[in-house]
Amino acid sequence: MSSIFTKIVNGEIPCYKIYEDDRTLAFLDIHPDTPGHTLVIPKAEVDKIYDLEDEDYQALMSTVKKLSRHMEKVLGARTLWKVVGTDVPHAHVHLTPYDETWFHGREIPTDDAYFEEYQSKLQFTD
Repeated sequence: MSSIFTKIVNGEIPCYKIYEDDRTLAFLDIHPDTPGHTLVIPKAEVDKIYDLEDEDYQALMSTVKKLSRHMEKVLGARTLWKVVGTDVPHAHVHLTPYDETWFHGREIPTDDAYFEEYQSKLQFTD
């Protein structure tokens, strides 16, 4: 059975896309820790990052690096990386803009306006 992220890649479930290339996709997290929280995934459905083919791993980390710099420039905050590996069985990296008021378990309130605002702010093209 396909992961929820594969369904997003295949267009079966919508997302607020920030970036896409041949091997990766980045979109806003629907349960953000901080404003602008973004997920970067490989298009290949592989559970663990360390099991990705080298080309997919390199593409994932290249996108993470590129978007981290972009997010820092746009939002004015350092971008933190989190690799959890247990929430969805599809490799992914969380990019969360640093927020000194963050605490474990926090989820910021969202609505369509939030997602549209941050998608517009963070959308990136090469």
